Amino acid sequence: MESASKFLHSRRQKIHEILRFGITGAVSTIVTYVVYYLLLIILNPTVSFSIAYLIAMVVNYLLTTSFTFKVKANKKNASGFVVSNIVNYILCALFLNLFICLGVAEKYAPVPMYMVCIPINYLLVRSVMK
Repeated sequence: MESASKFLHSRRQKIHEILRFGITGAVSTIVTYVVYYLLLIILNPTVSFSIAYLIAMVVNYLLTTSFTFKVKANKKNASGFVVSNIVNYILCALFLNLFICLGVAEKYAPVPMYMVCIPINYLLVRSVMK
């Protein structure tokens, strides 16, 4: 009976973690998209996305440590977070440009890009923070 209780508790914690990741990701995505959209007025899509991504990465790290995984921010998880975000950035930039090349409007290309990259990012960040 006790092992079933531990299993349910562990499963519940994982579900809450995924929900917190979703909230953090939504905030980060909104920050990225708003900055990207505004910068498109004066810059090309790749530069706009790069600047937006850097700004959102700082917000994301702060939320990821304090809210999503509830761990203390330190040099080790910060460096792992940066590396995982570099990998994620490369994937995002590739998919952003792929969707633009496939005819998706620059304003909307981040939407399908996020659909591909967010699940990958969760696995990368979780491995770093845990």
